[in-house]
Amino acid sequence: MLRKIRITLATFFFVVVTLLFLDFTGTIHCYMGWMAKIQFLPAVLALNVGVVVGLILLTFVFGRIYCSVICPLGIMQDLIAYFGKKSKKNRYSHSKEKRWLRFGVMVLFIVLMITGMNTIAALIAPYSAYGRIAQSLLQPIYMWANNGLAYVAEQMDSYAFYTVDVWIKSIATLLVACVTLVVLGILSWRNGRTYCNTICPVGTILGYVSKFSWLRPVIDTDKCNGCGLCAMNCKAACIEPKGHVIDMSRCVVCGDCIEKCKKGAISYKHASCKKQTTETTDNDRRKFLSISALLATASVAKAQKMKVDGGLADITPKKGPKREIRLVPPGALSLRNMDAHCTGCQLCVAACPNGVLRPGTSLMTLMQPEMQFDKGFCRPECTKCSEVCPTGAIRPITIEEKTAIQIGHAVWVKDRCVVLTDDVECGNCERHCPTGAITMVSTPDAKHKIPTVDESRCIGCGACEYLCPSRPLSAIYVEGHEIHHEK
Repeated sequence: MLRKIRITLATFFFVVVTLLFLDFTGTIHCYMGWMAKIQFLPAVLALNVGVVVGLILLTFVFGRIYCSVICPLGIMQDLIAYFGKKSKKNRYSHSKEKRWLRFGVMVLFIVLMITGMNTIAALIAPYSAYGRIAQSLLQPIYMWANNGLAYVAEQMDSYAFYTVDVWIKSIATLLVACVTLVVLGILSWRNGRTYCNTICPVGTILGYVSKFSWLRPVIDTDKCNGCGLCAMNCKAACIEPKGHVIDMSRCVVCGDCIEKCKKGAISYKHASCKKQTTETTDNDRRKFLSISALLATASVAKAQKMKVDGGLADITPKKGPKREIRLVPPGALSLRNMDAHCTGCQLCVAACPNGVLRPGTSLMTLMQPEMQFDKGFCRPECTKCSEVCPTGAIRPITIEEKTAIQIGHAVWVKDRCVVLTDDVECGNCERHCPTGAITMVSTPDAKHKIPTVDESRCIGCGACEYLCPSRPLSAIYVEGHEIHHEK
């Protein structure tokens, strides 16, 4: 019964968290966005003390159920391992803990986070890794299916669905997601929870907490006949059947061992009467305290082609300008805050309805969201990215606050403007500027009016850059600000 409850809860969490990355309408986020905020690493980076303490207390009581119920990457590995076991039963065996590797990777991860190298650390962060897989590989399929339904509905004179553009937002992030999926797929198919118990920093931290858990699987030596079925079905490779020992630092409380034991020798209960190991004392406590201190230090230290009107003619695709300072969304506060808190999970990229956010491609900001205006512009009434970010990299803001935040300013490039190059009237940038920061003025040197920018009124939304007819580079573009401020 406990295993069925665990599987039911895990399925619910896995499906809903996946939908958070697939849903481009924002409907799921309104009701279930909290599921992204209770993931361990995002909660740490957001300094969400209540969630972090809650997850640690949960582990103290029940063991590492976070890894088997809440973490989407852990559940994905269980799903792959399930099909792996179908091809060969009783395929696992006990292996000793790679303590030096687990502890070494965790320390390296924390050091990278403290020193601001989040993009490298994010490669092994479990929630972020799954987010990249869902956004890069699953969301396009979801959107194609939506477009198919929209086509069918249109034939029936219904507009219950609407078509959306499907395109690759970042080749680099797509490759990272593919490599991650392949590596985890092979490890999970062959050995179950290898990644969770050797590489994952969250698994290592919660693993040491789990050593002191109140409830745990316990082996009754009077009933056990030493058949080893429990070890052969333990995807965490943490059961040593001859010594009747279960390594709780690696056990994810999946319940498989309890189900497979034909003698009923394993039960999930308080272990006060069954002492299993002789090494979970002062050394483990000292290591746990060291880990907690490092984690606390890390927390405090940071924080296709375009168509013209109606799609009647192909025009040259736009290219993004080379900005001296990259653009990050309103609510990010500054580049420093973004670098300190972002794990590159791609949730904001998946939720952006305007096609503005996409993963960065430079080494130091790889997979962190950046703004480009070749597919759309940042509409003043949209605050989706600030609503879904679980780490505090993009803080929640209201529509009123957004319209006053200056994330950058428009820059006019005289040599590209069609008013001068093609000798025509334009004024697109002035007409579509939502803050009235751009004005067309007459000059003695020009036959037609040219734009001038009032930087004190510009908020950097990118409407002018997106709607500028100049190709391939816009004659007006947005330069970012390192620190955002209100106008």
